[in-house]
Amino acid sequence: MVLALSAEERAIINGRDGAGSAMAMRIVARTAELMGAPRLIPIASAHIDGALYHGDSGTYFAEKLVEGQAKVRVRATLNVGSLDLTGCSGNRLPPHEAAMAKRMMQAYIKLGCESSWTCAPYQAGHRPQTGTDVAWGESNAVVFCNSVLGARTNRYGDYLDIACAIAGRAPDYGLHRPENRRATVVVDLSALDSALLNQAVAWPVLGNLYGRLIGDSIGVVTGVAPEMLSEDDLKAFGAASASSGAVGLFHIAGRTPEAPDAESALQGHEPLETIRVTPQMVREARKALSTIEADRIDAVAIGSPHLSLFEFDQLEAAISDRRLTVPLYACTGRHVLRELDKNQRRQRLEQAGVIVVADTCVVVTPILPEKDNAVLMTNSGKFAHYAPGNTGYGVIYGSLQECVESAVTGRVRFTEETW
Repeated sequence: MVLALSAEERAIINGRDGAGSAMAMRIVARTAELMGAPRLIPIASAHIDGALYHGDSGTYFAEKLVEGQAKVRVRATLNVGSLDLTGCSGNRLPPHEAAMAKRMMQAYIKLGCESSWTCAPYQAGHRPQTGTDVAWGESNAVVFCNSVLGARTNRYGDYLDIACAIAGRAPDYGLHRPENRRATVVVDLSALDSALLNQAVAWPVLGNLYGRLIGDSIGVVTGVAPEMLSEDDLKAFGAASASSGAVGLFHIAGRTPEAPDAESALQGHEPLETIRVTPQMVREARKALSTIEADRIDAVAIGSPHLSLFEFDQLEAAISDRRLTVPLYACTGRHVLRELDKNQRRQRLEQAGVIVVADTCVVVTPILPEKDNAVLMTNSGKFAHYAPGNTGYGVIYGSLQECVESAVTGRVRFTEETW
């Protein structure tokens, strides 16, 4: 299929708006050709994952766009970087890497991006309207944007995300097209006890299981009362599913905007497959999130995706007036940090032994201490998936309350039924 460019798009490619804009539009147009897209479509916003340092080339790419006087044409929030620019926490990046990471973050600000530095921009007020086309990076943000907000985006990776933001365009293919958002698989949870589905600890497990069952297909979840699911539950489910599978969109009947019922999500078609989830499948999925058996822990990490203010409320209630004996790393965005600082809440958490991490998280940059045979406990399905490979720590999965109890004693404490 031949890509049709508008006169405006051709003018930008030919340098009308400068070398940086021309480079960005060329990248978007060439991607559209590779994907077989017939045209480019305007986007309402972007979320940029490419500002996380993985090597010097990424810094040079961003600085090349700055040198070409490029600027984003739409609202563009920034995902986590490699540094905590708020000064809450430090990391172990060597001097050269730290300097290059900072240069990269600064370059993206010069391009006109917002210094949000969060993997949960939807918690920081970036919530595009249902049905609008956007270009978002970061797997959990993408799946939340598509599924919970009902906006339309593909999984835009580094550095296509910033190119789309500068061009103000995205290729017209994939999940931008309504027919490609149709569910083809029904995932039935009706065999699960409602008491289980009402626990926050269940949704990362279910998301991890869903991702492994679904892969890159689109499913509609049935058999759960929609009022049971908070936005934090949906966040955790989507993040885990995008980590264990390649999920970019899910539907939950009666809860997500494109699924007032299962039939709507299926767009009138019969499902290609129906998966009935059993309690045994959930028990095995929960067990699989732990990569090690241990009695003691060296650290706890929560906040992938970044903790909401409500989750900090829960953390404070769980700690109460106690002090932790091992560090608990609580990763969040600076939009939440501002709220915590209003009433000295962060100070009290830090006095209890919490290390608040802003602008980044412990699995994308070296914050956790180097330690042989180290054990990390988490309530995050995404942390559980990535931490062993990214940090070298073995992982034990538990609820938030179990994480806190274990952090208080330094020993693994399971306080809830393990199903």
